[in-house]
Amino acid sequence: MCGIVGAVSTRNIVPILVQGLQRLEFRGYDSCGVAVYDTPAALTPQGPLHRTRSTSRVSELLAQIADEKLEGTTGIAHTRWATHGAPAVHNAHPHFSHGPGAYDEGPGRIALVHDGIIENHDALRSGLEAKGYEFASQTDTEVIAHLIDSLYDGDLFEAVQAAVGQLHGAYAIAVFCRDEPHRVIGARAGSPLILGIGSEGGEHFLASDAMALAGVTDQIVYLEEGDVVDLQLGRYWIVHRADGATGGHQPIDTAARPVRTVTAHSGAAELGPYRHYMQKEIFEQPRAIADTLEGVEGIVPELFDGAPRDGQPGASAWRVFKDIDRVLILACGTSYYSGCTAKYWLEEIARIPTQVEIASEYRYRTSVPDPRTLVVTISQSGETADTLAALKHARKLGMEQTLTICNVATSAMVRECKLAYITRAGAEIGVASTKAFTTQLAGLFLLTLALAQSRGLLDADAEARHLKAMRHLPAALQAVLALEPQLIAWADDFAPKDHALFLGRGLHYPIALEGALKLKEITYIHAEAYAAGELKHGPLALVTSEMPVVTVAPNDALLEKLKSNLQEVRARGGVLYVLADADTRIERAEGLHVIRMPEHYGALSPLLHVVPLQLLAYHTAVARGTDVDKPRNLAKSVTVE
Repeated sequence: MCGIVGAVSTRNIVPILVQGLQRLEFRGYDSCGVAVYDTPAALTPQGPLHRTRSTSRVSELLAQIADEKLEGTTGIAHTRWATHGAPAVHNAHPHFSHGPGAYDEGPGRIALVHDGIIENHDALRSGLEAKGYEFASQTDTEVIAHLIDSLYDGDLFEAVQAAVGQLHGAYAIAVFCRDEPHRVIGARAGSPLILGIGSEGGEHFLASDAMALAGVTDQIVYLEEGDVVDLQLGRYWIVHRADGATGGHQPIDTAARPVRTVTAHSGAAELGPYRHYMQKEIFEQPRAIADTLEGVEGIVPELFDGAPRDGQPGASAWRVFKDIDRVLILACGTSYYSGCTAKYWLEEIARIPTQVEIASEYRYRTSVPDPRTLVVTISQSGETADTLAALKHARKLGMEQTLTICNVATSAMVRECKLAYITRAGAEIGVASTKAFTTQLAGLFLLTLALAQSRGLLDADAEARHLKAMRHLPAALQAVLALEPQLIAWADDFAPKDHALFLGRGLHYPIALEGALKLKEITYIHAEAYAAGELKHGPLALVTSEMPVVTVAPNDALLEKLKSNLQEVRARGGVLYVLADADTRIERAEGLHVIRMPEHYGALSPLLHVVPLQLLAYHTAVARGTDVDKPRNLAKSVTVE
């Protein structure tokens, strides 16, 4: 969610910090800021700490920096997605410490940025206020800055280690001190943080995502849960608290946190001929699917083998698949809907009982664990806090067979799971997921076939048929994208509406759910989705001529039932917008708009039918003038509960 960038260097690092924030804008934010050890300001009454904050975009922050001639060789920067306290300058990061009397003496000595939520901030705040600390914000983050200040005794690294031992919740922090230039301390627990090794003058960097450092360094160390890192010129040092809030920190050997060369897809941030990143990413789906399926010559469990770790071979998917009787899918948001789609495939093709759970709900309810369950997590970023927590909960219940479908090979999700399939959607900048969703579906269909094969349910003819259909997906998607002009016409109808209803049946009910989610995310139109058979059980009461009803209508076994549901809508004066396969014999009429899909695609039809729903949401948002790529109140990577 929030974005962090930090640096120690011998050069002015303000341009690097701001560029890093620009690369992290896709995560979603409502304020931003930079703080530096500002050598030119060292002789001013404010001392060497200087910050600039804004509730506008990073581009506006850049203008403020230019006006103030802000420079420094040590600094931190942040984009904030509000949790505690409204989006306002006084709540924006970085936060400074304000010890007793510090308001009269300048900004204080500690500067800090934070991603996450501190659950015990109220108790910590009360204790700090009793010591004379004053608070300038409503954030939980300012508590951390004051806590570190209260523990500081000349060594910032030691103060941070002591402070994080008192924190309960999720955090990634970057902090520096007025009295120790050329030193930045980072720590993480529950929120992502990486270390970048620079190539100039012994400089080092911190960031929430390697993309923030694209073009600056490709040498990355992935910090683990409980790590605290000390960045100085020419050196860094990592210690680790293995058991959370108890016990001390132990030094980490560099072999345990290897330096990896990471390509951060800096070119993905270029819009090219497209108006928005979401539009670009919708049209990148044929290539993303082709890349995700590249190298798949046959259906074998080995496609899901775990990566080698610590010099040992990765886990064998064949062995894991032989030891499981059921599947549990854990995911959030769009990824949850991909899991709901996969449930139909897994139970029909692989004949394996499958349960799909919203990750944030699963970990807080009493469930019945089964050690012969394959726990499957789905995440675009691989850092989704709720899904990671649900995964750990499942493992604590004794379900050790784990697999992830993920777009980031170096993510926490991949490191936490035995097995993995890495989708190759590339960087997805728009907050509303598009190509990540369809590549997840491709990976989940492969998983279905691999499980079917391992259970003796996939003969050679069926394997060849499925592989042929998957290889044709990029071309089929191109044909669907050619429907864009018709969807622009639909979008003009939708733009003035306040509500919309989406219907689907069977395998396409989750696609209707995803279509409704896309519309509400970026247009702010209230949209709901239902299994079409549920219409007469309540939702039909909502149908009027002012509520468009979108229906996904493939030519499958439920088509005739679906046609009856359409008649129920028309009889109540509802206006239908139907995505129909060519051979469904659903004809245009008054109050019945039809777009013909290029071809029927059987089990893989959800990958095609979701694309027009993405385009409908996109063009409706454009017509309404909303911020398509950065919808209000939302973040791309949800790294807090």
